[in-house]
Amino acid sequence: MTEKIKIKDGKLIVPENPVIPFIEGDGIGKDITLPSQKVIDAAVKKAYNGSKKIQWKEFPAGEKAFKQTGNYLPDETLAAFKEYLVGIKGPLQTPVGGGIRSLNVALRQALDLFVCLRPVRWFKGVPSPIRYPSLVDMHIFRENTEDIYAGIEYMAGGVDAGKLRDFLIKEMGVDKIRFPESSSFGIKPVSKEGSERLIRAAVNYAIKRKLPSVTLVHKGNIMKFTEGAFKNWGYELAEQEFAEQTFTWRQYEDLKKSEGKEAADVALNEAKKTGKVIIKDVITDAFLQESLLKPFDHSVIATMNLNGDYISDQLAAMVGGIGISPGANINFRSGYAIFEATHGTAPDIAGTGKANPSSLILSGVMLLEYLGWDMAAEHVYDAMEHTFAKRRVTSDLYAQMEGATLLSTSEFADEIINNMH
Repeated sequence: MTEKIKIKDGKLIVPENPVIPFIEGDGIGKDITLPSQKVIDAAVKKAYNGSKKIQWKEFPAGEKAFKQTGNYLPDETLAAFKEYLVGIKGPLQTPVGGGIRSLNVALRQALDLFVCLRPVRWFKGVPSPIRYPSLVDMHIFRENTEDIYAGIEYMAGGVDAGKLRDFLIKEMGVDKIRFPESSSFGIKPVSKEGSERLIRAAVNYAIKRKLPSVTLVHKGNIMKFTEGAFKNWGYELAEQEFAEQTFTWRQYEDLKKSEGKEAADVALNEAKKTGKVIIKDVITDAFLQESLLKPFDHSVIATMNLNGDYISDQLAAMVGGIGISPGANINFRSGYAIFEATHGTAPDIAGTGKANPSSLILSGVMLLEYLGWDMAAEHVYDAMEHTFAKRRVTSDLYAQMEGATLLSTSEFADEIINNMH
Protein backbone atom coordinates (compact mmCIF):
# COMPACT_ATOMS: atom_id res chain seq x y z
CA MET A 1 0.00 0.00 0.00
CA THR A 2 1.37 3.40 -0.97
CA GLU A 3 0.77 6.48 1.13
CA LYS A 4 1.62 10.14 1.22
CA ILE A 5 4.07 11.78 3.59
CA LYS A 6 2.32 14.28 5.86
CA ILE A 7 3.37 16.86 8.41
CA LYS A 8 1.79 17.49 11.80
CA ASP A 9 2.95 19.97 14.44
CA GLY A 10 6.16 20.52 12.48
CA LYS A 11 7.05 16.81 12.33
CA LEU A 12 6.98 14.56 9.28
CA ILE A 13 4.71 11.52 9.38
CA VAL A 14 6.35 9.01 7.06
CA PRO A 15 4.47 5.84 6.03
CA GLU A 16 6.19 2.53 5.28
CA ASN A 17 5.73 2.92 1.50
CA PRO A 18 5.82 6.65 0.73
CA VAL A 19 5.33 8.02 -2.76
CA ILE A 20 8.35 10.11 -3.77
CA PRO A 21 7.90 12.22 -6.92
CA PHE A 22 10.98 12.68 -9.07
CA ILE A 23 12.08 14.74 -12.04
CA GLU A 24 14.46 12.85 -14.32
CA GLY A 25 16.16 16.04 -15.49
CA ASP A 26 17.88 17.10 -18.69
CA GLY A 27 21.13 15.88 -20.27
CA ILE A 28 22.69 13.23 -18.03
CA GLY A 29 19.57 13.24 -15.85
CA LYS A 30 18.32 10.18 -17.73
CA ASP A 31 21.67 8.43 -17.19
CA ILE A 32 21.92 8.95 -13.42
CA THR A 33 18.31 8.76 -12.21
CA LEU A 34 17.61 5.02 -12.47
CA PRO A 35 21.03 3.91 -11.11
CA SER A 36 20.61 6.29 -8.17
CA GLN A 37 17.16 4.92 -7.39
CA LYS A 38 18.54 1.36 -7.52
CA VAL A 39 21.16 2.25 -4.89
CA ILE A 40 18.62 3.91 -2.59
CA ASP A 41 16.16 1.01 -3.01
CA ALA A 42 18.88 -1.54 -2.21
CA ALA A 43 19.87 0.34 0.95
CA VAL A 44 16.26 0.57 2.15
CA LYS A 45 15.69 -3.13 1.49
CA LYS A 46 18.87 -4.12 3.31
CA ALA A 47 18.16 -1.85 6.29
CA TYR A 48 14.52 -2.80 6.81
CA ASN A 49 14.21 -6.29 5.28
CA GLY A 50 11.47 -5.20 2.89
CA SER A 51 9.21 -3.62 5.51
CA LYS A 52 9.81 -0.19 3.98
CA LYS A 53 9.92 0.74 0.30
CA ILE A 54 9.92 3.98 -1.69
CA GLN A 55 7.38 4.25 -4.49
CA TRP A 56 9.01 6.42 -7.15
CA LYS A 57 6.63 8.47 -9.31
CA GLU A 58 7.92 10.52 -12.24
CA PHE A 59 6.72 14.01 -13.14
CA PRO A 60 8.17 15.93 -16.09
CA ALA A 61 10.08 19.21 -16.07
CA GLY A 62 12.67 20.81 -18.32
CA GLU A 63 13.14 19.80 -21.97
CA LYS A 64 11.20 16.57 -21.52
CA ALA A 65 8.20 18.47 -20.19
CA PHE A 66 8.44 21.13 -22.90
CA LYS A 67 8.31 18.48 -25.63
CA GLN A 68 5.29 16.83 -24.00
CA THR A 69 3.31 19.86 -22.86
CA GLY A 70 4.92 23.02 -24.26
CA ASN A 71 5.71 24.06 -20.68
CA TYR A 72 9.07 23.71 -18.93
CA LEU A 73 7.44 23.44 -15.50
CA PRO A 74 3.90 22.01 -15.85
CA ASP A 75 1.33 22.83 -13.18
CA GLU A 76 0.89 19.07 -12.61
CA THR A 77 4.54 18.71 -11.60
CA LEU A 78 4.44 21.62 -9.19
CA ALA A 79 1.19 20.29 -7.71
CA ALA A 80 2.76 16.86 -7.21
CA PHE A 81 5.66 18.24 -5.18
CA LYS A 82 3.13 20.11 -3.05
CA GLU A 83 0.93 17.04 -2.63
CA TYR A 84 3.67 14.57 -1.71
CA LEU A 85 5.85 17.06 0.26
CA VAL A 86 9.19 15.36 -0.44
CA GLY A 87 10.77 14.78 -3.85
CA ILE A 88 14.03 14.54 -5.77
CA LYS A 89 15.25 15.85 -9.12
CA GLY A 90 18.04 15.49 -11.61
CA PRO A 91 19.79 18.48 -13.20
CA LEU A 92 17.62 20.88 -15.21
CA GLN A 93 18.75 23.08 -18.07
CA THR A 94 17.77 26.75 -17.83
CA PRO A 95 15.62 27.59 -20.91
CA VAL A 96 17.42 29.72 -23.49
CA GLY A 97 15.77 32.70 -25.17
CA GLY A 98 12.85 33.31 -22.85
CA GLY A 99 10.46 31.66 -20.45
CA ILE A 100 11.45 30.85 -16.86
CA ARG A 101 14.76 32.43 -15.85
CA SER A 102 15.73 29.31 -13.90
CA LEU A 103 13.66 26.18 -13.30
CA ASN A 104 15.54 25.50 -10.09
CA VAL A 105 14.87 29.00 -8.76
CA ALA A 106 11.23 28.75 -9.87
CA LEU A 107 10.73 25.55 -7.85
CA ARG A 108 12.41 27.06 -4.78
CA GLN A 109 10.29 30.18 -4.92
CA ALA A 110 7.00 28.41 -5.68
CA LEU A 111 7.38 26.12 -2.65
CA ASP A 112 9.20 28.72 -0.52
CA LEU A 113 12.14 26.35 -0.04
CA PHE A 114 14.10 28.83 2.03
CA VAL A 115 17.03 26.57 2.94
CA CYS A 116 19.53 25.25 0.43
CA LEU A 117 21.34 22.61 2.47
CA ARG A 118 24.69 21.39 1.17
CA PRO A 119 26.66 19.00 3.40
CA VAL A 120 30.32 18.67 2.44
CA ARG A 121 32.41 15.67 3.51
CA TRP A 122 35.33 13.75 2.07
CA PHE A 123 35.32 10.08 1.08
CA LYS A 124 38.61 8.25 1.52
CA GLY A 125 40.32 7.70 -1.81
CA VAL A 126 38.68 10.61 -3.63
CA PRO A 127 41.27 13.02 -5.12
CA SER A 128 41.39 16.42 -3.41
CA PRO A 129 43.41 19.61 -4.06
CA ILE A 130 43.98 20.17 -0.32
CA ARG A 131 46.43 18.36 1.94
CA TYR A 132 44.05 17.14 4.64
CA PRO A 133 40.58 16.73 3.12
CA SER A 134 39.56 14.46 6.00
CA LEU A 135 39.32 17.61 8.15
CA VAL A 136 36.49 18.97 5.97
CA ASP A 137 33.06 18.34 7.49
CA MET A 138 30.78 21.31 6.88
CA HIS A 139 27.06 21.83 6.41
CA ILE A 140 26.05 24.89 4.38
CA PHE A 141 22.70 26.59 5.05
CA ARG A 142 22.25 28.97 2.12
CA GLU A 143 19.23 31.31 2.21
CA ASN A 144 17.30 30.44 -0.91
CA THR A 145 14.64 33.11 -1.55
CA GLU A 146 16.15 36.57 -1.07
CA ASP A 147 19.33 38.52 -1.91
CA ILE A 148 20.05 39.24 -5.57
CA TYR A 149 18.49 35.90 -6.55
CA ALA A 150 15.11 37.51 -5.96
CA GLY A 151 15.55 38.56 -9.60
CA ILE A 152 14.72 42.27 -9.18
CA GLU A 153 16.81 43.70 -12.02
CA TYR A 154 16.46 46.47 -14.60
CA MET A 155 18.50 46.68 -17.78
CA ALA A 156 20.39 49.85 -18.67
CA GLY A 157 18.53 51.98 -21.20
CA GLY A 158 15.12 50.58 -20.28
CA VAL A 159 12.19 52.62 -19.02
CA ASP A 160 12.16 50.89 -15.62
CA ALA A 161 15.88 51.39 -15.12
CA GLY A 162 15.36 55.06 -15.88
CA LYS A 163 12.53 55.33 -13.35
CA LEU A 164 14.60 53.68 -10.64
CA ARG A 165 17.65 55.78 -11.46
CA ASP A 166 15.63 59.00 -11.28
CA PHE A 167 14.01 57.93 -8.01
CA LEU A 168 17.37 57.14 -6.42
CA ILE A 169 18.96 60.39 -7.54
CA LYS A 170 16.05 62.82 -7.21
CA GLU A 171 14.05 61.35 -4.33
CA MET A 172 16.68 59.54 -2.27
CA GLY A 173 19.60 61.88 -2.91
CA VAL A 174 21.92 59.11 -4.09
CA ASP A 175 25.11 60.55 -5.58
CA LYS A 176 27.27 57.43 -5.79
CA ILE A 177 26.14 56.05 -9.15
CA ARG A 178 29.29 56.56 -11.21
CA PHE A 179 27.68 56.29 -14.67
CA PRO A 180 23.93 56.72 -14.13
CA GLU A 181 22.86 56.86 -17.77
CA SER A 182 24.47 53.52 -18.66
CA SER A 183 23.87 51.64 -15.41
CA SER A 184 21.75 48.55 -14.95
CA PHE A 185 20.25 48.12 -11.49
CA GLY A 186 19.65 45.18 -9.17
CA ILE A 187 17.92 45.21 -5.79
CA LYS A 188 19.11 43.05 -2.90
CA PRO A 189 16.33 42.34 -0.36
CA VAL A 190 17.49 40.80 2.93
CA SER A 191 14.73 40.61 5.53
CA LYS A 192 14.76 39.93 9.25
CA GLU A 193 12.16 37.18 8.86
CA GLY A 194 14.04 35.53 6.01
CA SER A 195 17.34 35.70 7.85
CA GLU A 196 15.91 34.43 11.12
CA ARG A 197 14.18 31.38 9.69
CA LEU A 198 17.36 30.36 7.85
CA ILE A 199 19.58 30.84 10.91
CA ARG A 200 17.03 29.16 13.19
CA ALA A 201 17.11 26.08 10.94
CA ALA A 202 20.93 26.07 11.00
CA VAL A 203 21.09 26.31 14.81
CA ASN A 204 18.46 23.59 15.26
CA TYR A 205 20.42 21.36 12.87
CA ALA A 206 23.64 21.91 14.83
CA ILE A 207 21.92 21.17 18.15
CA LYS A 208 20.19 18.03 16.85
CA ARG A 209 23.41 16.62 15.37
CA LYS A 210 25.62 17.78 18.26
CA LEU A 211 27.81 19.86 15.94
CA PRO A 212 30.19 22.37 17.55
CA SER A 213 29.46 25.67 15.82
CA VAL A 214 27.41 27.81 13.47
CA THR A 215 29.34 30.41 11.45
CA LEU A 216 27.42 33.40 10.08
CA VAL A 217 29.20 34.27 6.83
CA HIS A 218 28.55 37.79 5.52
CA LYS A 219 30.00 40.91 3.89
CA GLY A 220 28.60 43.21 6.55
CA ASN A 221 31.69 45.42 6.63
CA ILE A 222 30.56 46.80 3.24
CA MET A 223 26.82 46.05 3.06
CA LYS A 224 25.98 47.11 6.59
CA PHE A 225 22.18 47.22 6.33
CA THR A 226 21.71 43.91 4.47
CA GLU A 227 24.54 41.50 5.21
CA GLY A 228 25.52 43.32 8.39
CA ALA A 229 21.93 43.08 9.55
CA PHE A 230 21.93 39.35 8.74
CA LYS A 231 24.83 38.91 11.17
CA ASN A 232 23.19 40.99 13.91
CA TRP A 233 19.83 39.26 13.54
CA GLY A 234 21.65 35.93 13.81
CA TYR A 235 23.28 36.83 17.09
CA GLU A 236 20.02 38.21 18.47
CA LEU A 237 18.15 35.05 17.50
CA ALA A 238 20.72 32.76 19.14
CA GLU A 239 20.82 34.79 22.35
CA GLN A 240 17.04 35.06 22.63
CA GLU A 241 15.70 31.74 21.33
CA PHE A 242 18.63 29.43 22.10
CA ALA A 243 20.11 31.00 25.21
CA GLU A 244 20.54 27.66 26.99
CA GLN A 245 22.07 25.86 24.01
CA THR A 246 24.43 28.42 22.49
CA PHE A 247 27.25 30.81 23.30
CA THR A 248 27.94 33.66 20.87
CA TRP A 249 31.08 35.55 19.95
CA ARG A 250 29.15 38.70 20.72
CA GLN A 251 28.71 37.48 24.30
CA TYR A 252 32.41 36.63 24.37
CA GLU A 253 33.37 40.14 23.24
CA ASP A 254 31.03 41.74 25.78
CA LEU A 255 32.57 39.64 28.57
CA LYS A 256 36.06 40.55 27.41
CA LYS A 257 35.22 44.26 27.65
CA SER A 258 33.50 44.05 31.02
CA GLU A 259 35.50 41.35 32.85
CA GLY A 260 38.65 40.86 30.80
CA LYS A 261 39.95 38.29 28.30
CA GLU A 262 40.65 35.63 30.92
CA ALA A 263 37.05 35.59 32.12
CA ALA A 264 35.79 35.53 28.52
CA ASP A 265 38.08 32.60 27.68
CA VAL A 266 36.84 30.69 30.73
CA ALA A 267 33.22 31.22 29.65
CA LEU A 268 33.98 30.12 26.09
CA ASN A 269 35.79 26.97 27.20
CA GLU A 270 33.00 26.11 29.63
CA ALA A 271 30.44 26.51 26.83
CA LYS A 272 32.43 24.11 24.65
CA LYS A 273 32.79 21.56 27.47
CA THR A 274 29.06 21.54 28.14
CA GLY A 275 28.24 21.00 24.45
CA LYS A 276 26.86 24.43 23.68
CA VAL A 277 26.87 25.45 20.02
CA ILE A 278 29.29 28.33 19.44
CA ILE A 279 27.78 31.04 17.22
CA LYS A 280 30.39 33.14 15.41
CA ASP A 281 30.72 35.25 12.29
CA VAL A 282 33.31 35.67 9.52
CA ILE A 283 33.57 38.10 6.59
CA THR A 284 32.96 36.19 3.34
CA ASP A 285 36.38 36.70 1.74
CA ALA A 286 38.11 35.74 5.00
CA PHE A 287 35.92 32.63 5.25
CA LEU A 288 36.88 31.48 1.75
CA GLN A 289 40.51 31.59 2.88
CA GLU A 290 39.87 30.07 6.32
CA SER A 291 37.89 27.18 4.87
CA LEU A 292 41.02 26.18 2.95
CA LEU A 293 43.58 26.78 5.69
CA LYS A 294 41.56 25.80 8.78
CA PRO A 295 38.49 23.82 7.69
CA PHE A 296 38.23 22.23 11.14
CA ASP A 297 37.25 25.64 12.58
CA HIS A 298 33.86 25.59 10.86
CA SER A 299 30.97 23.16 11.04
CA VAL A 300 27.53 24.60 10.13
CA ILE A 301 27.60 27.62 7.81
CA ALA A 302 24.65 30.04 7.66
CA THR A 303 24.79 32.61 4.88
CA MET A 304 22.85 34.50 2.25
CA ASN A 305 22.06 33.43 -1.27
CA LEU A 306 24.99 34.71 -3.34
CA ASN A 307 27.63 33.96 -0.71
CA GLY A 308 26.19 30.48 -0.35
CA ASP A 309 26.48 29.89 -4.09
CA TYR A 310 30.21 30.68 -4.06
CA ILE A 311 30.92 28.84 -0.81
CA SER A 312 29.07 25.67 -1.86
CA ASP A 313 31.16 25.22 -4.98
CA GLN A 314 34.49 25.98 -3.29
CA LEU A 315 33.86 23.54 -0.46
CA ALA A 316 32.69 20.89 -2.93
CA ALA A 317 35.95 21.31 -4.87
CA MET A 318 37.89 20.68 -1.66
CA VAL A 319 36.48 17.16 -1.34
CA GLY A 320 36.45 16.05 -4.97
CA GLY A 321 34.18 18.36 -6.90
CA ILE A 322 30.55 19.20 -7.47
CA GLY A 323 30.02 15.83 -9.17
CA ILE A 324 29.94 14.13 -5.76
CA SER A 325 28.28 16.97 -3.86
CA PRO A 326 24.64 16.51 -2.76
CA GLY A 327 22.06 19.19 -2.07
CA ALA A 328 18.55 19.83 -0.83
CA ASN A 329 16.05 22.68 -0.85
CA ILE A 330 13.85 22.58 2.25
CA ASN A 331 11.11 24.47 4.05
CA PHE A 332 11.34 23.18 7.61
CA ARG A 333 7.96 24.75 8.46
CA SER A 334 5.80 23.27 5.71
CA GLY A 335 7.86 20.10 5.28
CA TYR A 336 8.38 20.70 1.56
CA ALA A 337 11.75 19.37 0.42
CA ILE A 338 13.34 18.76 -2.97
CA PHE A 339 16.65 16.90 -3.05
CA GLU A 340 18.76 17.41 -6.14
CA ALA A 341 21.92 16.76 -8.09
CA THR A 342 23.96 19.93 -7.69
CA HIS A 343 25.86 19.73 -10.98
CA GLY A 344 24.81 20.69 -14.49
CA THR A 345 23.20 18.69 -17.28
CA ALA A 346 26.50 17.88 -19.11
CA PRO A 347 24.80 17.24 -22.47
CA ASP A 348 28.16 16.44 -24.09
CA ILE A 349 28.39 13.13 -22.19
CA ALA A 350 24.68 12.30 -22.02
CA GLY A 351 24.04 8.69 -23.05
CA THR A 352 27.73 7.71 -22.97
CA GLY A 353 27.79 6.02 -19.55
CA LYS A 354 30.43 8.47 -18.32
CA ALA A 355 28.24 10.42 -15.89
CA ASN A 356 29.00 10.16 -12.17
CA PRO A 357 25.72 9.53 -10.28
CA SER A 358 27.26 10.27 -6.85
CA SER A 359 25.68 13.70 -6.41
CA LEU A 360 22.18 12.34 -6.99
CA ILE A 361 22.85 9.21 -4.92
CA LEU A 362 24.06 11.29 -1.98
CA SER A 363 21.10 13.63 -2.38
CA GLY A 364 18.98 10.50 -2.09
CA VAL A 365 20.85 9.72 1.13
CA MET A 366 19.91 13.17 2.42
CA LEU A 367 16.31 12.33 1.51
CA LEU A 368 16.55 9.13 3.57
CA GLU A 369 17.88 11.10 6.54
CA TYR A 370 15.06 13.63 6.14
CA LEU A 371 12.55 10.76 6.32
CA GLY A 372 14.27 9.46 9.45
CA TRP A 373 15.54 6.33 7.67
CA ASP A 374 19.06 6.77 8.98
CA MET A 375 20.01 3.09 8.88
CA ALA A 376 19.48 2.98 5.11
CA ALA A 377 21.44 6.20 4.72
CA GLU A 378 24.39 4.72 6.61
CA HIS A 379 24.42 1.70 4.30
CA VAL A 380 24.97 3.99 1.31
CA TYR A 381 27.65 6.09 3.03
CA ASP A 382 29.54 2.95 4.05
CA ALA A 383 29.24 1.34 0.61
CA MET A 384 30.40 4.49 -1.20
CA GLU A 385 33.39 4.73 1.14
CA HIS A 386 34.34 1.15 0.21
CA THR A 387 33.79 1.79 -3.51
CA PHE A 388 35.99 4.91 -3.61
CA ALA A 389 38.66 3.22 -1.48
CA LYS A 390 38.82 0.38 -4.03
CA ARG A 391 39.29 3.01 -6.76
CA ARG A 392 36.43 1.64 -8.83
CA VAL A 393 34.99 4.85 -10.24
CA THR A 394 33.44 6.69 -13.18
CA SER A 395 35.44 8.56 -15.82
CA ASP A 396 35.67 11.92 -14.01
CA LEU A 397 37.49 10.40 -11.02
CA TYR A 398 39.27 7.71 -13.05
CA ALA A 399 41.26 10.42 -14.83
CA GLN A 400 42.55 11.67 -11.46
CA MET A 401 43.33 8.34 -9.75
CA GLU A 402 46.35 6.13 -10.25
CA GLY A 403 45.55 2.43 -10.49
CA ALA A 404 41.81 3.01 -10.75
CA THR A 405 39.27 0.80 -12.53
CA LEU A 406 36.95 2.58 -14.95
CA LEU A 407 33.24 1.88 -14.48
CA SER A 408 30.19 3.10 -16.38
CA THR A 409 27.41 4.96 -14.60
CA SER A 410 25.32 1.82 -14.06
CA GLU A 411 28.36 -0.33 -13.15
CA PHE A 412 29.36 2.20 -10.49
CA ALA A 413 25.88 2.05 -8.96
CA ASP A 414 26.00 -1.77 -9.00
CA GLU A 415 29.42 -1.65 -7.31
CA ILE A 416 27.98 0.45 -4.48
CA ILE A 417 25.15 -2.05 -4.05
CA ASN A 418 27.64 -4.94 -3.98
CA ASN A 419 29.60 -3.14 -1.24
CA MET A 420 26.63 -2.85 1.13
CA HIS A 421 27.93 -5.04 3.94
